[in-house]
Amino acid sequence: MHDLTFALGIGAAVLLVAVFAVRVSVRLGLPSLLLYLGIGLLIGEAGLGIQFSNAELTQSLGLAALVFILAEGGLTTRWTEVRPALLPGIALSTVAVVVTIGVTGACLHWLLGFDWRYALLWGAVLASTDAAAVFSVLRQLSVTRRLVGSLELESGINDAPSYIAVVVLASSDKVDWLLSVTALYELAAGAAIGLVLGWLGAHGLRRAALPATGLYPLATVAVCVLAFACGQSVHASGLLATYLAALVLGNFKLPHRSDTVSFAEGLGWLAQIGLFVLLGLFASPYRLLDALVPGLVAGAVVTLIARPLSVVIATLPFKMPWREQVFLSWAGLRGAVPIVLAMIPLSQGVPGAQRLVDAVFVLVIVLTLVQGGTLAVLAKVLRLDQGARTREVDVDVATLDELDAELLQVGIPNGSKLHGVYLSELRLPPGATVSLVARSGGGFTPGPNTRLQEGDQVLIVATQQARAAAERRIRAVDRAGRFAKWRGETGEG
Repeated sequence: MHDLTFALGIGAAVLLVAVFAVRVSVRLGLPSLLLYLGIGLLIGEAGLGIQFSNAELTQSLGLAALVFILAEGGLTTRWTEVRPALLPGIALSTVAVVVTIGVTGACLHWLLGFDWRYALLWGAVLASTDAAAVFSVLRQLSVTRRLVGSLELESGINDAPSYIAVVVLASSDKVDWLLSVTALYELAAGAAIGLVLGWLGAHGLRRAALPATGLYPLATVAVCVLAFACGQSVHASGLLATYLAALVLGNFKLPHRSDTVSFAEGLGWLAQIGLFVLLGLFASPYRLLDALVPGLVAGAVVTLIARPLSVVIATLPFKMPWREQVFLSWAGLRGAVPIVLAMIPLSQGVPGAQRLVDAVFVLVIVLTLVQGGTLAVLAKVLRLDQGARTREVDVDVATLDELDAELLQVGIPNGSKLHGVYLSELRLPPGATVSLVARSGGGFTPGPNTRLQEGDQVLIVATQQARAAAERRIRAVDRAGRFAKWRGETGEG
């Protein structure tokens, strides 16, 4: 009992410090993951003296954290953002992974004298970009939808082929063509499981009238975790199944979607904090000094040779301008994923695996500082920065089961063309009516001559039949103004 109390107390204290460290990281312009790693190092063997060296447990907990990070990434990714980049994103998450493994392995075989299997294992560990790092950095930038969508899809999907490659290289002495067939099966089966479970979960949640709002986020995340478990149980890619299930769920009109997204973001933060603190706790500062040179060499190879070459080859069919290719090359952020992947050969006792883990740790710290801190500047230098991006109107839904109706909550953001529109000009379909407008801390029942303003929260009651049309009309006016229909804006997408 005393050990449990101590563990809970330490865990709560670390979590509070990590949460407030986010504010510090924003002020200093440092990626928060570095602060989490630092907290882990401080309470580890070189700081408070807590000893932790269980590689197998670290791998298992790290994989569990990745599941929640991918679930959060999929739930918060808008299909309208990634649809223009679907094919480039898939190419970056597959073709680019293969090229990165081959190029990195060949360079390290030549530069550091590694045998081929060990060199390719390094390449496989370093081939995956990090979903948490990419999502957090990109959503603060205002580059084109194709770039954002390509990088988000890549980081959400490429964990799966990288994980498969690491497992194969760590456990197989012989690599033959059958392994490529196995990898294709794992990816295809994982994708199918994720899409099917996401679709089933979305339709089930839309029809369920759960007794408490908080049950919807729990059920949604549970579907994502179930997708991972189902994928792994049939030897398919559970990571890919998780991301695709979350992507489907996040783009359905789920009840209480904003609550679900907030809950998923909280879980994502918790997973990131726990993962990076755990990795910092596992690391030994004394070993990191010995891994400094191979880590820097591997980082230079991946960043300056393998990543640019893989981007060029993967995007060749799409005729991307060189500026976008440069940005994509530099935006291949590494984070927790390579460290977690490096734990796989370590837990299996592969010779040289400890050196790989330590080198990847060094590499992640250096590349996070260099790439994460310069990406916004690079976007401006390459003239890819589009300035402040107008946030699309947010429509949340709650079910009114006894009335066979739904309550839409519409937040009007700054820059929305809903600003200044009279309610009579909104022209909602029959069966939908504005019941309340919340403004400046108060609320009132609006009339036809009420004009909407930026910052308003508008409550609309709509029947089940009118709900979809009402939401399309709101989005159309948000994008094109009161004359949306004349301008061909339908609110779809």
